[in-house]
Parts: sequence; structure tokens; C-alpha cells
Amino acid sequence: MENHSGMDPRRLKTRTCGGLHCALFPGTPLSVSLANCDIDALVQPSPAQVEGYELYIHLPELSRLWQAKLYPNAWPNERIVKPALHSLEMVFRMISSVLCDTRPYIDGDEWLRRLESLANMQLELLSCIVERDQQAPTTKSSASSSYVGAEASHVVWHKSGSRAVVSRLSQESLLPRLAAWRTAQSVGARLQIAIESNMARAPFTLGLGEPNLSGKPILEYDRICTPLEIYACRQSAPGHPEDHTLLTVHQIMEAWLEVAQGLLEIIEENVKSSNSEAAAKSCWLVERVWKLLMSTMDLLHIMDPDDFMKLKHELAINTSSQLGVDTSAYCLRSRMLRKVTEACKELRHLVPKVVGVEADPKGGPRLQEAVMDLFHSHGMCTHAVAPYGRPLAYHSSTIHLLQAFQAVEAAVRQFYFSYQQLVVAVMGSGEYKGSAQTEISAADALSQIYFEPPYFPSLDGAKTFLGNYWHNSRELEEGAIMKHLVVEKATMDRIIKTSSITSSNSGDSTKDTDEEMASKESLSSLEKKQIVDATVSYKPLQIYQGAMGA
Repeated sequence: MENHSGMDPRRLKTRTCGGLHCALFPGTPLSVSLANCDIDALVQPSPAQVEGYELYIHLPELSRLWQAKLYPNAWPNERIVKPALHSLEMVFRMISSVLCDTRPYIDGDEWLRRLESLANMQLELLSCIVERDQQAPTTKSSASSSYVGAEASHVVWHKSGSRAVVSRLSQESLLPRLAAWRTAQSVGARLQIAIESNMARAPFTLGLGEPNLSGKPILEYDRICTPLEIYACRQSAPGHPEDHTLLTVHQIMEAWLEVAQGLLEIIEENVKSSNSEAAAKSCWLVERVWKLLMSTMDLLHIMDPDDFMKLKHELAINTSSQLGVDTSAYCLRSRMLRKVTEACKELRHLVPKVVGVEADPKGGPRLQEAVMDLFHSHGMCTHAVAPYGRPLAYHSSTIHLLQAFQAVEAAVRQFYFSYQQLVVAVMGSGEYKGSAQTEISAADALSQIYFEPPYFPSLDGAKTFLGNYWHNSRELEEGAIMKHLVVEKATMDRIIKTSSITSSNSGDSTKDTDEEMASKESLSSLEKKQIVDATVSYKPLQIYQGAMGA
């Protein structure tokens, strides 16, 4: 297990709210004591709040759909593809809700732009997940229009210079219906083209009305996604216009957290089987899931303030817990969010297995030195005898995986920081400020999530010392590139200035004297010498294939 030598937030001594905290949450500075507090307890809501949140967003019904396995042995990717398809259908549902909204004061155009952008992000991520999935249940498309008959579940696309392609069409999804609405035809058509474009890397397509001009097999969308059941998981608080927005945004969040949980399990399996390349691919997908979650939560910025505040009061989002902390961080009522966050932190335990070196139980730098050597050698084998006891059979994918680990860490911190700013913007800074009766504010508790020490201290330390190595290297001149650019610019400026003066003087005299010609040749020779000298002073970076000291 990797040593975690960073500061423990539970041991922080008394401090006052200032600097960054005051900039984020303006108000009267408060004396905050974290010395005797359990940060995990502070950010964890009560069981009653968790249960209320799950009932509100219909999570029991959604979980039942996610856990039901239609192809338990034949399709391993079912556990992560199904919730991704559900989230896509939820976006279609939100688009239809915006189009049917009769409030004259909402920004309908911005809603449609944001939702279309979110759907494109989901499609791109989905296509990466199923990029090499040859086991998905599909139906072959036909190149003959005789299969169409009178059924409305097929669509015929004609491609110039070739036979017509008959594509199967989902009968339950909202997207084909949106494309048939007069007010939604443009949105529906763009989404269908986006499906065609993004699913180009996949071995199949979705069958939602996209052209499918390549004639690829079509996923059994209605059976896997069950759009009608997803559509039924809506409207929990009739009479509140923003209820559907708040509910659906958190349903999409839960769906992609389910995807992330499945990907994290795949990463662990691949690391244990020493498949760094596949593990790195899944790890980059987890990072993109966190960024997708940020874009999803950002939809709450567009809610009408007055309508949302009425809903917020009836949902008791700002109810205080028994600890005296305002638990207005509504997302933390999600069990899966806290579970996936913790699982991302636990990726640090896979670092010794990835590098092939056990961490020193006494806290020595053995693992850090092995990582630094790995980075310096670009993952290539350059030693006759493996240093630090690590294997010789390295590949650059090992570095890709370690880089992906840190990218996931950065994405997790970005999510919680952006969510904190979201709540301040949507509900006001008072929701996260402490009161006179509150010893610790929710801001203080939640901020510990993104102010925690590095999840991967060995990787962090290895990059720090690798930077110091090159900084102290005699082979490189610090700032050589910038010096070269500055000298080159100054030289060119002088040449241009001299050229302009010469051009202006040529209007007064038709012929230069021998002395003037000699002067210009001397100047030209001097400028050329300066350029050559500047070029010589710039030393190109040398690439070392061996490890330090090798």
C-alpha cells in the first residue's frame, strides 16, 4: 500500500476563515476548529436525508433497472452501457420538457443549447466505452426496402450512388418523436447526425433515427434501455416548474456514477492481470465521466431563481443536521457519489502493482524512486539489471496509466470545487456560511474534499524531483528557448527598421555611393552574424533514453 505522508485534515489545528475561504464565501470571518472533528462525518448526511433524496429522484426504480442483467454472461459491458443509455434518454426527456414549458420567462434557447451539448458529450463518451464491444446484442440492418412494409419501426436512407439502407427505428425512445415535432425538428435532426458521427468508432449504432449509412448492426435499444420505464421516473412534486430539472439532473448524475463504478472495477481487474493499456483506457474514461458530471450539474445555473427557491424550501435542502452543520451540499446525499469518490482515492493502492515495486513499510522513498526512474526512461527498458527490484518488461502504457490516475484525482477535485461554486451561485453564499450557532460551516467541511493531500504522493513526489533533476542539469541552459526568441525578434526588428530607412533614402538619391554600399554590406553581415550567434546559443533539448545515472 502506498504511503500517505501528507497532512491529515482531521489533525488541523484551530484557524480562522480567511484568504481563499473568504474569497469564496464572503461574510464575517468565523473562528473554525477542525481539531476534534471527523471531516467524513461532517460531509455525510443523515440516513433520513439520504432516504428522502433517493425516493425523490426515483433511485430505487432506477437501481432495479441497472442491476437487472438481461445478458449475464454474453455481454460484460451491459453493466456500464445500460445506465449510459438511460442518461441519454433522460436528456431527451429534458428537451421535451423544455419545449413543452409554458413559462414565458425561461431561457429556452440556452436550455436547448446546453442539453444538446450534454447529449453530444454523452454520445462521445458512450462511443469510447463500446469502441471494441463485439458482444453487444444487435440486429443486422438491411439493404433492401422490402423489409419496411407498413411498419413504422424502420426508416429508409438513400445514399447517392448506392442502394437504399433500411435502418431499424426505436419505437419507445423520445428522440424519433422529437424529430417528428415541428418545433423540435432541428434539434432532433442534429442529435441524430451526432449519433451517426460519434458512433462511427463503434461496431454498432443505436437505431434512434440516425442515417446509419455504413449499414452497421443496430443495438437492441428498446430492450436494453426500456425508455418507457425511464420516462415514468419523473415529476415527483407536481406544481413546481423546476422539479423536473432538479430531479433529472441528479438522475443523470446517478446514472453516470453507476458507469464510473463499473469502470473502476474494470480498472482493478486489468491492473491485476497486468494489462496497463486497457486499464489506462478505462481510467481516462473515468476522468471524462467526472467532467461530464460537472457539465450536468451546471444545468442548474439556468433554473429560475424564484421557482427553485420555492422548491428548495419544500425539499428542505438546507435542513441542519444534528451536528449543527448546514448540509446544503445536496449532491452528498448520494451514496454512490461518496462511494465512487472513495474508490477513486483508493486507486493509490494499485500504484505498487502497476510499477512492480512494493512500498517501503518504513516510509522510505523506494516506490517514489522507481516511479521517477520510470518517468525518466519513458517506460522503456534501458537497464541490464532492473533497478529497485522492478520488472524489465515495461511499456509506455504504464506511464499512461499513472498519468490517468492523477487526471482522475484532478477531475474529482474539480467536481467538488465547481459544485461548491454552483451552490453559491444558485442558492447564495449564505447557504455555505456558518452562523453564530454553527461551529463549522458546510463550506469548511466540503472544502476538505478538494483540499486533501495528494491521493498519489509517490507520483507527486516523483514529478517534483524529476523537475529538480532537469533544473540542475548542466546539459540544459535555463530559458534558452525564450532567450533565442527574444534575440531573434530584436534582430528582425533592427533589420526591418534599417530596411525602411534605406527605402526612404532611395527616393532622394537614385544611386548609392561606394561608401554607402560598403556600409550596408557591413550592416547586413553584422545582422547575419547576430542571428547565427543567437541560433548557436540555443541548445536543442537532448533526449535521454536511459534512467538517471545510467
